[in-house]
Amino acid sequence: MAELSHPEILRYSRHLLLPEVTLDGQRRLKAARVLVVGAGGLGSPLALYLAAAGVGTLGLVEFDAVDLTNLQRQILYTTADVGRPKLEAARERLAGINPEIEIVAHPLRLASDNVLEVIDGYDVVADGTDNFATRYLVNDACVFTGKPNVHGSVFRFDGQLSVFDARRGPCYRCLFPEPPPPGLVPSCADGGVLGVLPGIVGTLQALEVLKLILGRGEPLVGRLVLVDALGFRFRELAVEKDPACPVCGEAPTIRAPIDYEEFCGVRGREPELDSSGLPMLTVEELHARRQAGESFELLDVREPHEAEIARIPGARLLPLGELAARLSELDSARTYTIACHRGTRSLQAYQLLRQAGFARLRILAGGVDAWAERIDAGMARY
Repeated sequence: MAELSHPEILRYSRHLLLPEVTLDGQRRLKAARVLVVGAGGLGSPLALYLAAAGVGTLGLVEFDAVDLTNLQRQILYTTADVGRPKLEAARERLAGINPEIEIVAHPLRLASDNVLEVIDGYDVVADGTDNFATRYLVNDACVFTGKPNVHGSVFRFDGQLSVFDARRGPCYRCLFPEPPPPGLVPSCADGGVLGVLPGIVGTLQALEVLKLILGRGEPLVGRLVLVDALGFRFRELAVEKDPACPVCGEAPTIRAPIDYEEFCGVRGREPELDSSGLPMLTVEELHARRQAGESFELLDVREPHEAEIARIPGARLLPLGELAARLSELDSARTYTIACHRGTRSLQAYQLLRQAGFARLRILAGGVDAWAERIDAGMARY
């Protein structure tokens, strides 16, 4: 096992004083290889604390650039980093915290054709992603390669935390067998998150990673912790291994990684909805049709507090949560173009209105954000 230099002994002295760590435990940390998937809200505290703790090889999977909207929660980055590749900025920051460790950059989007190769070189995987596609991909790959998966997720004021290790307990699919259909779950960009919450959950993930490496304490295998930030409550639920689990059960039906549609992009923003089979309208087309005097109504299904930030002129505000109860206010003979922040809620509103008999519908691709970006530069973006 790797020995510690004198500067390392001094750096980690507060660890070495702990009977549960000592020199032997710190050597274990130095020899460990941990992969952090996603260098965003959860990945920031994860990477910072693992680097500071002396995890010898720290891998980072990320393909995005730093955006101004990241800085409210992604504490790896500063305002000066906006526009830089996240991996470049993260590597620089982590090396400044601890030059004794090796930082391995993986500038890619995990997919079925690369995930096994990437994960295979690590002892522990920490999932800091914010989308279901990658969560299922990481879970399955960890099952196939026999790696523990330290999972965390956040949304608005709520968080979840667990350690999925199919060798001695359940995997993520034992809890959630299948991903939700596209458009059903609100996106990170649409739903928002209290900036400090990823810090709390990501730090707890780092704690679980360190416990696994040290072989100390009780890891969250078979246990799901729910964090209610507003109520300041932590609840723990038991999660049992599912014998019928499609990936880790007694007769698995999934034997190789699968690429799923993304629901909430790692970029922290939604891609524009695919126009396949849907009546889409670009913001440029909307602008041209309005200028040409075409008759239709623009239906904004965001919340009132969002409309206070930015609003397309002439749009009628009708929040998605109120839409079903207020259908009588709409005329099924009219043409409606549906807009939200970036697209997900527009799709939900479209499906609801179609089921209610509305046939003349279009979805504004990219929503209000695309309008602010490409039509009205004076409009605030969020």
